Amino acid sequence: MADNIRLIKKYPNRRLYDTATSSYITLTDVKALVLEGVAFRVVDAKSSEDLTRSILLQIILEEESAGTPMFSSDMLTQVIRFYGHAMQGMMGNYLEKNVQTFMEMQRRLQEQSLAKFGDNPMIGSEAWTQFVKMQGPAIQGLMGTYLEQSAATFVDVQQQLQKQARTMLSAFPFPAFGAPAGTDGSSDKG
Repeated sequence: MADNIRLIKKYPNRRLYDTATSSYITLTDVKALVLEGVAFRVVDAKSSEDLTRSILLQIILEEESAGTPMFSSDMLTQVIRFYGHAMQGMMGNYLEKNVQTFMEMQRRLQEQSLAKFGDNPMIGSEAWTQFVKMQGPAIQGLMGTYLEQSAATFVDVQQQLQKQARTMLSAFPFPAFGAPAGTDGSSDKG
């Protein structure tokens, strides 16, 4: 394992042990590591199975349950529908790229505010929070438009892939592929 990745062990009693600090930690502590940008990996203490995703999902569940949720029921329903779907892998990449784009937009906005206000101590994190709250509707409008366009592009790609698959598979001698039954020119008489 790389030295720069912090190892956290999960024991059968559901306790998390941070090997870097030699102490037990909570999900709140793991969330703090995420917010601080610390690279870590959670493993089962007995089997060494990687449990990082499971722990991160637990943190998301706690966050969703405690306050204003980030994900609507409709969105979660749509995400669930992609499990087992041929487009599951593409959907994961699509969501990941959209989050990366959102983070890049946030970084640029912060850089622009720093360029305008400099390192003025009066313009700290509280001022940034207030600025974002005031700009919330505008930012939401931009993100909504971006996501609508992105979703439309995703649907277009999915439709093009389906059309290409139909075209490609129609060249094979599958009975009635892409055509209504009985129109493939074959005879059922033997």
